[in-house]
Amino acid sequence: MKEVKAYGTESKSADLGQMSIERRDILENDVEIDILYCGVCHSDIHAAKNDWGNSKFPLVPGHEIIGKVIQVGDNVKNYKSGDLVGVGCMVDSCLECSACKEDLEQFCEEGMVATYNGKDIHTGKRTFGGYSTSIVVREEFVLSIPENLDIEAVAPLLCAGITTFSPLNHWKIKKGDKVGVIGLGGLGHMGIKFAHAMGAETYMITTSPEKAEDAKKLGADAVLISKNDEAMKKHKNSFDFLLNTVPVKHDINPYLNLLKRDATMVMVGAIEPLEPMNGGNLIMGRKRVAGSLIGGIKETQEMLDFCGEHNIVSEVEMIDMKDINKAFERVQDSDVKYRFVIDMKSLKN
Repeated sequence: MKEVKAYGTESKSADLGQMSIERRDILENDVEIDILYCGVCHSDIHAAKNDWGNSKFPLVPGHEIIGKVIQVGDNVKNYKSGDLVGVGCMVDSCLECSACKEDLEQFCEEGMVATYNGKDIHTGKRTFGGYSTSIVVREEFVLSIPENLDIEAVAPLLCAGITTFSPLNHWKIKKGDKVGVIGLGGLGHMGIKFAHAMGAETYMITTSPEKAEDAKKLGADAVLISKNDEAMKKHKNSFDFLLNTVPVKHDINPYLNLLKRDATMVMVGAIEPLEPMNGGNLIMGRKRVAGSLIGGIKETQEMLDFCGEHNIVSEVEMIDMKDINKAFERVQDSDVKYRFVIDMKSLKN
C-alpha cells in the first residue's frame, strides 16, 4: 500500500480538510495515475453531507479525474507512462454480468465500484476519490483524453459530460430533431453543447429569463421560459426529446405537454421523489418519462472522442484545493458557471 495526500471529511458535519489515504500497490492490470485536475460535482457534496444516507467516513470525493500515467501493471496493454488519461464515476465492476458484457458497467448486476465511497474488489477496503494526488485504477476503467482539448476544462466531461451525452446518444438525437434541455447548470450547459453539436434544433428551457444570453452563447437556438404560459402553449406537442437536468424535486407535468406523440423526456438530475405526475399527460400522446445514469466505459470514450472532434469542453472556474469548502457553498447557491475544477498542484505543493 502507498500513502498519498488527499482532501476529505471525517463526518457529515465536518468541513473537508487534508488527510492521508492509502492506495493499493498496482496489480498486473492496474494503471497508477498522477492526478492533475479534478472536477467538483454536486454528488460530491451530497456524499460528503451524507444526503443519500449511504456515505461511509472518512470520505474523499472526486470522480472527474484527469491525470498522467505514472506506471502500469505487467498485463496492461493500452496505456504507458506519460499518457494523458481520465477516470470517471466508476473504477471497477464484475465484467461478467449481462450489463457489463453489453458495455453498460454502470448497471453492473453485482454493483459497479464507485470511484469513491465504494468497496475495492481487490482489497475489500473503501475506495477514495480524486481529491488526492494519485489513484490506482483497473485498466478497463481508464479513458484516453484527446490532446487537442483544454485539459483543465475536460475533467467535468467524466460526469456532467457523459450524464448528458448518454441519453442524447441512446435516443439517437440527430439533425432536425427539436430538443429541449431543462435547467441551465453543470449538467444543462453540457446538454446544450451536445444537442447543438448533434445538429438538433436546441432549446434552453428555464425559469430564469436572465439565463437566455448565456444559453445562446453555449449553442441554444432559442430559449423557452417555462413560467411564461403563452410561450409554453405555443410549443405544446412539438418537442422530439426533452433532457431534464433539474437536480431537485419539481413538477414535470408542464414539460410533458411539450412532447410530441411518442416522444420522451429523460430525467438525469433529480435522484429523489418528484411532484405527482398526471397519468393523462402520458396516456394522451403515448409519451414517455425515462431515466438515465452515466454511460459505460465504451460510450464514455465515444463521448470524449466526440468532444475532441467538435472541440467541446465544460465551462469551468479553476480553484485551489484549500478553497473546496467555499466552492461547495457556492455550488449549493448556484454561484458557478458552470463547474469548479481543482488544480491538484495546490495539494502537492
